[in-house]
Amino acid sequence: MPSDPMKTFLARLCAASALFVSAHALADLPPLIARDILFGNPERATPTLSPDAQRMAWIAPDKKNVLQVWVQTIGKEDTKQVTNDKKRGVRQYAWAQDGRTLLYLQDNDGDENFHVFGVDLVGGNVRDFTPVEGTRAGLVAVEASVPGEILVSLNARDRKFFDVYRVNLATGALALDTQNPGDVGEWRADSKLNVVAAEAKTPDGGTELRVRDNTKAPWRTLLKAGADDNLDLLLVGADGKTLVVASSIGTNTTRVIEQPFAAGAKGKVIAFSDEVDAGPYLISAYSKKVQAVGFEPGRRTWKVIDPSVQGDFDGIAKLAEGDFQVFNRDRADKKWLVAFVSDRGPVRYYLWDRAERKGQYLFSTQPKLEGLALSEMKPIVVTTRDGFKMHGYLTLPSGVEPKNLPMVMVVHGGPWGRDRWGLNGNAQWLANRGYAVMMMNFRASTGYGKQWLNAGDRQWGLKMHDDLLDATEWAVKQGYVDPKKVAIMGGSYGGYAVLAGLTVTPDYFACGVDIVGPSNLRTLLKAIPPYWTTIRATFNKRMGNIDDPKDEALLREASPLFKADRIKKPLLIGQGANDPRVNKAESEQIVEAIEKNKGSVTYVVYSDEGHGFARPENRIDFNARSEAFLAQCLGGRSEPMQGDKMPGSTAVVKVVGAK
Repeated sequence: MPSDPMKTFLARLCAASALFVSAHALADLPPLIARDILFGNPERATPTLSPDAQRMAWIAPDKKNVLQVWVQTIGKEDTKQVTNDKKRGVRQYAWAQDGRTLLYLQDNDGDENFHVFGVDLVGGNVRDFTPVEGTRAGLVAVEASVPGEILVSLNARDRKFFDVYRVNLATGALALDTQNPGDVGEWRADSKLNVVAAEAKTPDGGTELRVRDNTKAPWRTLLKAGADDNLDLLLVGADGKTLVVASSIGTNTTRVIEQPFAAGAKGKVIAFSDEVDAGPYLISAYSKKVQAVGFEPGRRTWKVIDPSVQGDFDGIAKLAEGDFQVFNRDRADKKWLVAFVSDRGPVRYYLWDRAERKGQYLFSTQPKLEGLALSEMKPIVVTTRDGFKMHGYLTLPSGVEPKNLPMVMVVHGGPWGRDRWGLNGNAQWLANRGYAVMMMNFRASTGYGKQWLNAGDRQWGLKMHDDLLDATEWAVKQGYVDPKKVAIMGGSYGGYAVLAGLTVTPDYFACGVDIVGPSNLRTLLKAIPPYWTTIRATFNKRMGNIDDPKDEALLREASPLFKADRIKKPLLIGQGANDPRVNKAESEQIVEAIEKNKGSVTYVVYSDEGHGFARPENRIDFNARSEAFLAQCLGGRSEPMQGDKMPGSTAVVKVVGAK
C-alpha cells in the first residue's frame, strides 16, 4: 500500500481527462458548508415524553461526541445523561410504562445483533434484558395496563426465528411467551400485553395474517395475500378483536383497513389513495385508533380519520413551514410532540398542547444549518421508456444558473424503499459543491403501488438500471445537466446500482461511489443473516432463487462481479467490516477482480462499522474522500481533508491501479 493513499488516489483520479465546472460558476455558489455541519451528530434529536408527561427524553452527543439518551424533568433544570455507550452511540430508545425505566437498543460495531437494555432512572442501574450472546432482539410491545412488563422478540431458541419473550422490568426475568412456528416475521399484542396476532410469510413469498381469540386459543388464518400483494399488520384494535392492516388485495395501491377477527367478516376501508400507497400513519398507542393517514406522491398530505383531532391538525399546520408528523404523546393524550421536516432546514420539534391548541417550539436537530443558503428539493415525475410515471426529486445548486451542470445520481437502498422530500444531507452537500442531485424512486421502490413495486422483480441491472438512465436523459433534455459529467452514487442497493452502472453501461457515467454495495447476487443471498429466513421467498421472487438452476444465468448476468473487466471509469468503494447484510466479501471480491483485470479502484474499509457508517468520524471521513473524488471527476468544489484520515476514523485504504 502506498505511504500516502489519500494523495495517491486523488492524483490518479480522472487525471488529464477531468472535465471542470467553470470558475465563474463555482464563484457564484454560496459559501462552502462544512462537512461536520451536514454529517456530524445532531445537537439534539428524537424527543419523547414520558407516559405521565412529567419528563422528556432526547438523544444528544456527550462530551466525547457519542450519542446518548438524556432526560429532564419538565419545568426543571435537571438534565441528566442516562446512557453511557462508549463508542457507537444510542439511536433507538423508548419509555417503559412503569414510571422509572427507559429502554434502548444497541448492537456491537454494526453487527445488528441488537440487545434490549433498560436504564433504571431512579437508581441509575443499566441492565441487558436480552443477555444471550450472538442473538438479535427487538421491542414488541409496551402497554400501560401491564406497566411492570414488556414483550421482546429474540432468536435465542433458533437463530432463524424470533420468539416472543416476556420481561419483568423489576427483576430482569426473561420468559418465553409465544413460540414461533417457523414462518412468523412480525408479532402484535393487544392492550393487555397478550400476543394475539402474527404476520407470517408463505413459501411462495405471500403473506398470511393469523389471529387467536386469547393466548389459550389456537391460531387461525384471517387474511392471506399472494406474493404480488402488500399485506402488513399495523396493530390490534382496542377491543382486542380487530386488526388494522395495510392491504393492496384487489387494488393497486395499499389501503388502510379495519378487519374484525370474526371469520368471514368484511373489512372496512378507512383510508386510501388511487395514486400512492397509504402511510405514514398517526396511531395512538393508548387508544389504538388510527387518527390520520399520510400520502406522499412528492410532498406529504394528511387525511384525518378521527374527527376529534381535526382541530389539532389544523392548528399544527400553522406552526411552521414544511411537512409535519405527530410522533409521540403522553398517556393522557394532552400533549403531542410534533416534528416539522423541510428541504432547506433542520428538523424542528414542537410541543403541542391539545387543550390550548397551542404549540411551543423546542429545538432543531442542527441549528448551525439555519440561515444557510440551502437548495430546494423539487418533486419531479419522469416518464420511463416503457410508459410508467416515475417519481423522484431534483436538487439544483443555489446561486448558479441551472444549466449544463455536472450531476450526481444518488440511488436509494433497499431497493424496496424510497426517497422522500425533506432535508437530505447528501443532496444539500452535493448541491453546495456545485452539482445537480437526482434521487429517483425507480421501479421496485415502495410507496407507489404494487404494479410499480412488482415491475422491479428480477430487473436488477436491467429495467431498474434503465430507469436511472431515463431519469438522467430527462435532466439532460431539460438543459439542467451536461451528459458527460454525470456520476452515480449510492449505498446498499444504491451501491449495487453504482457497480451495475459502471459495468452494464461502462461509458455512461463519469465515475461512481459505491457504499456497501453487493457485487455478486449469489454470494449476497448465500450470506444473508439466518433471521432473514422467513423472507427468503421474497428474495427468490424479486431477485432470483440461488437454489433453482433455472435462475443461475439471471443471477450471474445481474452480478457486476462477472463484468468487472468493463470497469474503466474511476470507482470509490466504502465498506463496513461487520456488515451483516452485505458482507465485506462483496466489496473485496470485486476489488480483487478489478486488480486482476489491471483496473483501478480505491477501497476504504471501516473496522467498527456495519451496513453504512454510523459513527460521525467514519461518515465524515468517507464523505471527505467522496467529495475529493467527485471534484477530480466532475470539477465541483471540495473542502480540503486534513491528513490521511478524519481523526477518530478507523479507515483502512487500499488503492489499486495507482498511476
